[in-house]
Parts: sequence; C-alpha cells; structure tokens
Amino acid sequence: MRESQQSCSGANPIVGAPYPKPNGEATIPFAERLTCSVAEACAASGLGRTKLYELIAEERVATTTIGRRRLVLVRSLRSLLLRDL
Repeated sequence: MRESQQSCSGANPIVGAPYPKPNGEATIPFAERLTCSVAEACAASGLGRTKLYELIAEERVATTTIGRRRLVLVRSLRSLLLRDL
C-alpha cells in the first residue's frame, strides 16, 4: 500500500473516516468530499434508497445532476444527520 493511501478502519464515514472505493482503496475522508453518489449516501447514512429519494423530493437533502448522474451534496446529508448533535 502506498503512503498516500489509507486503510479503511470501518469507522463511521459521516464523521470523517476514509470512504472505501469498490476495490478497497481509501479516498478522501467522506466528510471532506463535496458530493457522493446516491448509493454512497445510502451506505454512509444507513438510509434506504426510497427514503433518501423522499428526502430529496422534500428538499431536505440537496443534490445536483450532471448529465444523467445525480450527486448528493455531502454537506446537505451531514447537516440532516448531524443537526441534533
């Protein structure tokens, strides 16, 4: 493993642990990312796809669309989940 890579400890990605790529390599900590896919948002938050799309429709979670790809704004997801802390 190269120095620039970090191992994923299985810690909660919402509070800043590295989020693993499908091949097992770690990337930037989740909390520092600008966007994530809907699947990554579901995995990080513990929410199901249907509930996440409901929250998007209610404008409680912000997204952006680039081409046909919908990306969830991480700061929006974090503010929804961490507002009671």
